[in-house]
Amino acid sequence: MILYALASICVLSSEPLSWPQFRGAAFGVADDAKYPDSLDPDKNLIWKAAIPPGHSSPVIHGDRIYLTGVREGKRLFTLCLSADDGRILWEKEASYKTAERIHRIGSLAQPTPVTDGERIFSFFGSFGLLCYSRDGELLWKYPMGPFNDDFGAGASPILAGDYVVLCRDQDEGSFLMAVDKKTGKTVWKTDRSEFPRGYATPAVWTVNGRKQIVVCGTLRVIGYDLRTGKEIWTVRGFARIANHTPSADGTNLYVSAWAPGGDTGDRIRVPSYAELLKLNDKNGNRTLEHEEVKTNSAIRNRFRQIDQNKDDHITSAEYERMRAVFDKAQNVIMAIRPGGVGDITESHVVWRYHRMLPYVASPIFYMGHLFLIKKSGIVSCLAAATGQPTKQDRIPSRSNIYSSPVAADGKVYIISERGEVSVIRAAAQWSAISHTRLGERCYATPALAGGRAYVRTEKGLYCFGLDE
Repeated sequence: MILYALASICVLSSEPLSWPQFRGAAFGVADDAKYPDSLDPDKNLIWKAAIPPGHSSPVIHGDRIYLTGVREGKRLFTLCLSADDGRILWEKEASYKTAERIHRIGSLAQPTPVTDGERIFSFFGSFGLLCYSRDGELLWKYPMGPFNDDFGAGASPILAGDYVVLCRDQDEGSFLMAVDKKTGKTVWKTDRSEFPRGYATPAVWTVNGRKQIVVCGTLRVIGYDLRTGKEIWTVRGFARIANHTPSADGTNLYVSAWAPGGDTGDRIRVPSYAELLKLNDKNGNRTLEHEEVKTNSAIRNRFRQIDQNKDDHITSAEYERMRAVFDKAQNVIMAIRPGGVGDITESHVVWRYHRMLPYVASPIFYMGHLFLIKKSGIVSCLAAATGQPTKQDRIPSRSNIYSSPVAADGKVYIISERGEVSVIRAAAQWSAISHTRLGERCYATPALAGGRAYVRTEKGLYCFGLDE
């Protein structure tokens, strides 16, 4: 691993067969082996295992794979599989009192587990955090939830030294917390109540030898001190919903966010509360109910999001809070140089780019370039040093893309909702290598370890690799 004097993304100590958390140990990149040019079940499938449905991504340490799933539509499990043949070695159920609300295409098993090899940490929005040993013994649990979010928990826990770090941005009561990985005791908990719902998994950035937790949320990104949870710096000017995990090279941090209504020339106009009341407050109670909001589809479709405390009434305070978000939101990817303190929006942003940004899939930095995968299948490549686009074109996928891309061996792997797998050459003028169809829906991000690619679909876990 190359060491940089000023800044680097901090990754977990990794060995060959290791992909320990969401997007692995290096933000979607594995440079440990040769990988296949095509994920074709007829050519390079090593094994396929039947597993319960779920959207969490597989994580790997040594000869074991860990993920979460849902049986019988409601029972939540953490599972351990053999990396050699996909056999389920153990599974442990997390009981809960109330299931969280989820998106219509969501799952009760969305956040990806994280492991240090000795312990496995899983998180369910309906229960909270759980810690298991390598052999499936429950070591501790931290009950919490369900949370104030109609789409369910999306951000995954990460490991930073001896801490398990979790961000829960929700419509009310958002927070960032660190717990001791050995005991499950709270180390610190930082209030993020200014941020409504968001689904961005944090990153760990090391600046001048000190670790920071970087979280992108509504309208701004923040770097927190890992030791205390205190805010060190912030950059403003982001979208109203954050889904992407930040990435970095040895010089800059790359942060992005996109949401409907934040593009220049395609803004969602939100009228004043007084205007809305005049047109819609039929019962004259000075609040708005869902059946009253008929004149503005942007408000009607987001009623529960604006209704912060979920009492089925939108008050002036709730409305104006969200109206300010719509007014200020900007869809963007930007490069941020390290070393800043306080508001560094004007002093430390190297470049910004505003076009053809992804919604859910996190951009990936690889081989000096940033690859952005728009939900519709348009792939953009930017030069990481300048933010200048080098190529933009469409891959053959015919469905939305929610899975984040991963990269290895000079290739970027992209998977669509319908299980279409596109592999492209990682270059400024990228080119298509292959396109195959698994025929099963896919929302999870693949894992790469030891020359094998692990792809989770709605029906199973695939393991692809080169002939040995």
